[in-house]
Amino acid sequence: MSQNSENVEKDINSSTSNKLLVICVDRDNDIGEKAGVITPVIGRNACIDAAQRLALKDPEDADSNSMFSAIKTYDDLMNKGYQVEVVIVAGIKERGIQADEKILNEIKKILEVFSANGAVIVSDGEDDESVIPVIQNVLPIVSVHRVVMKVSRSVEYSYAVFGKYLKMLAYDSKYSKFFLGLPGILLLIGGIATIFGYTAEIFAVLVSILGAAFLIRAFDIDRAWANITKPTPVGFIRIFTMIAGILLILSSVPAGINSVDIKLIEKNIDVFTMFSDKIIIGQYVTGSLPILWIGLGAIFAGMLLSNWIGGVPKQISDILRMVVLVALYPITSQFIIIMVNDSVNSITLLPPLLGGLAVTLIAAAILFKKFRKQKRQEMISE
Repeated sequence: MSQNSENVEKDINSSTSNKLLVICVDRDNDIGEKAGVITPVIGRNACIDAAQRLALKDPEDADSNSMFSAIKTYDDLMNKGYQVEVVIVAGIKERGIQADEKILNEIKKILEVFSANGAVIVSDGEDDESVIPVIQNVLPIVSVHRVVMKVSRSVEYSYAVFGKYLKMLAYDSKYSKFFLGLPGILLLIGGIATIFGYTAEIFAVLVSILGAAFLIRAFDIDRAWANITKPTPVGFIRIFTMIAGILLILSSVPAGINSVDIKLIEKNIDVFTMFSDKIIIGQYVTGSLPILWIGLGAIFAGMLLSNWIGGVPKQISDILRMVVLVALYPITSQFIIIMVNDSVNSITLLPPLLGGLAVTLIAAAILFKKFRKQKRQEMISE
């Protein structure tokens, strides 16, 4: 028996589980996308067939090695006299919450066929292992076995791997859009600007474009926008509320400007003096605050409604976001009054502050109590 198998057996012996489920996790669903295998796959022979089909479609995919490793772990435990079954579960290509939910549902289906009381997780990396907390909700995990490929350390192999990734950057649209497309656009713009003598001006533009691209990719803004604009009822709700909220937020700017006394603006011609005048700032914020808050509320309400319709379990955070927004309005409004009017005592900020805190805590307690009750009912029904 290998060292890894011995470690798995030690973990099992230290637990009280007697019916074990060896689970191979494929979170990005390579087995479905490449080999057309529908998961969950249950049983040794079915898992061998699935692993062979994936290996034939893509011999370089590490998931097939994880599947064979899961089968070997199953054989080792069977030879030791354990009551055990081997399965393959998969998420979806985009990973994320939907992938974890799919894996959880597949585990539940498997437990209806084989009522295990412990699990051995076999994976090829941290991405697949990120579903461990999800699986632990329905089945205790006894051991985790990560499959590490043994590869050549020769210079030739390093060049081959480097060439493979260069080819991936050049021909795989998922990577080439960013690593080739963005630099290509910047170089094209820079070249045209140099011809017409706008080198200095275009440098600032190129840096701004590059910085915006990095920010969009770093914070997954492009994926979030793609999810928002999907042609589904939930997507249309998100689009409407997002656009309406942004328009309301933008309209709060002229509303704030119109609320400022024109005589104060005429007295403070200097921009710096104008922005340092607390009366002008207070009047501006007072005029823009209601529309600004309504715009934010529209965006938050769209998130709540779309998650509720789509069945995404985020209602608690969405509702609390709305409650906090409402609770902060009196505090912000009173703060502006104190800033504008010197005769108003700062102690008047305390009642709305305590009231907002009380409302938030009460709402959080009610929502969490309801959530726990709902979870308890789901566990009983299962």
